[in-house]
Amino acid sequence: MQLVIGNYNLSSWSLRPWLVLRRSGLPFETIRLPFHLPDWRRRLAAWASHGKVPVLVDGPVRVWDSLAIAEYVAERALPVVALWPRDPPARAAARSIAAEMHSGFAHLRAQLPMNVAARLPAPALRAETREEIERIVALWREARTGWGGDGPFLFGDFSIADAFYAPVVSRFVTYGIELPADLQPWADAILSMPEMREWAAAARREVAEEPPGGPPPRV
Repeated sequence: MQLVIGNYNLSSWSLRPWLVLRRSGLPFETIRLPFHLPDWRRRLAAWASHGKVPVLVDGPVRVWDSLAIAEYVAERALPVVALWPRDPPARAAARSIAAEMHSGFAHLRAQLPMNVAARLPAPALRAETREEIERIVALWREARTGWGGDGPFLFGDFSIADAFYAPVVSRFVTYGIELPADLQPWADAILSMPEMREWAAAARREVAEEPPGGPPPRV
């Protein structure tokens, strides 16, 4: 399999399926197309005609949406690795909160764009952004309280839900957004994952190597 991504530093949409693939144990190749390339869309057209990343290529199969890629990988990984909770109610909740991240929180995305390598002063949050952060915190707390058990992740073991909120954890670090004390251990578990450390290191290298002016902002 091949996963076509954008920038490590900026593309939250790329991070999510990359993290799912790494945790699945399935072999794959990462193909990085930095956003600042002048012929970016032409290069991407070799894998996807719709002009967006990420894209998963598995032989004749093309999957071009982050949640669809996650679902495809989850099916491929079974029965060796379960990327959704095995308990049906927990699985339903995990799918629901992942889908809410996938389709929502536009104000947070716009005001706090992902920038893994940076440490920036927290902006004056708009009311809509604060409301979305409160909703995200409530979702995390509900998952941890209801299904987290003794495991470090939202539903105990790592799941696609964790992957979909990992970019939010990165955003909070970038902008110095403090988490409630009861949720900090989960955030720490996300940040300490070897895969997240690898992605962050790649983002720092990418920033050091990017041309003057850098790539355009992504969310």
